[in-house]
Amino acid sequence: MRNKTLKTVIIIVILAVVGFLVYKFTAGSNPKEPKASAPAAGGGRAAGRPILADAYVVKPVKLDEIIKASGTLQSNEEVELKPEITGRITQIYFKEGAQVSKGTLLIKLYDGDIRAQLQKLELQRELAKTTLARQEKLLKINGISQQDVDVTANQVSAYGADIEYNRAQLQKTEIRAPFTGTLGLRNVSEGAIVSPSTIMTTLQQLDPLKIDFATPEKYRNVIKQGDPVYFSVAGDTNRYKGSIYAIDPKIDLATRSVKIRAIVPNSSRRLFPGSFATTEIQLKDNPNAIMIPSQAVIPGTRFKQVIVADSGKAKFVVVETGIRNESNVQITNGLQIGDTVITSGILQLKPGMPFKYNKVQ
Repeated sequence: MRNKTLKTVIIIVILAVVGFLVYKFTAGSNPKEPKASAPAAGGGRAAGRPILADAYVVKPVKLDEIIKASGTLQSNEEVELKPEITGRITQIYFKEGAQVSKGTLLIKLYDGDIRAQLQKLELQRELAKTTLARQEKLLKINGISQQDVDVTANQVSAYGADIEYNRAQLQKTEIRAPFTGTLGLRNVSEGAIVSPSTIMTTLQQLDPLKIDFATPEKYRNVIKQGDPVYFSVAGDTNRYKGSIYAIDPKIDLATRSVKIRAIVPNSSRRLFPGSFATTEIQLKDNPNAIMIPSQAVIPGTRFKQVIVADSGKAKFVVVETGIRNESNVQITNGLQIGDTVITSGILQLKPGMPFKYNKVQ
């Protein structure tokens, strides 16, 4: 009897424990019980909330387009004076840095051997002429053959050719100024033996000067011969003016630029060859230029883009740029007057993404 009672108590306890566990499980999974919502990760923008962005409305502006480039001043004419033959300097007739006229004798080389040879040839030619005159008289009386007369006549002509050659050699012993200009520093002295590789001095024409510079190839058809060029040089506050007189017909393949040369008056002698110059070419004013803030342009490897507002959504547009200034850049293709360009929040925007204006300029 006692065993039966004990079994009954154990069964009741087991049933009670099972019932408690079933109740706890059912209560914990009740779908009507509210759940705690998780906080937004990192405190970021809520999903679906539009980005705030600044914008700029494209409008026409007057643009004074100026092409700036670095240039170098060059002599109008420049030459290194070298002898044509090897010889010894016997006389120097110029002063360093002096102004000389075309044809002025500057340096004399030893010419004694050439003059002696020239004198010998002239005597031999005179003798051959005398012999030729006698033979022509004998030919008239059949005292000599025509062949002998022809040989002597040929000798007279040969002596004449040798004389002309030595006279040409004699001229090579005189170093003269090939044009009017200013002499440089002297590199030789009297008594020095010089060869055709010896630079004795230089001669430069300083008035006028040339200035060489390069501009991007897109301006090739805009710049014309005769256009003015303004420039300044280091250490000089003056602004100088020249005019374009030559444009290289070939575009440089390495830099994609075109070389330009201008002529510059230099009667004051304040400009010097080799000076670095900052040049400016002012093109025709553009009254309807499109200028936008520089930060609106998204650079790329193949092209540049801007973000344009399209019914409250971001639209990426490929553009071509022109000249720049401190804060703006010219758009030559891709935008129209009245377009709204996004200037901030560019990194967060994607094509077709909605946004709201924070400030419109």
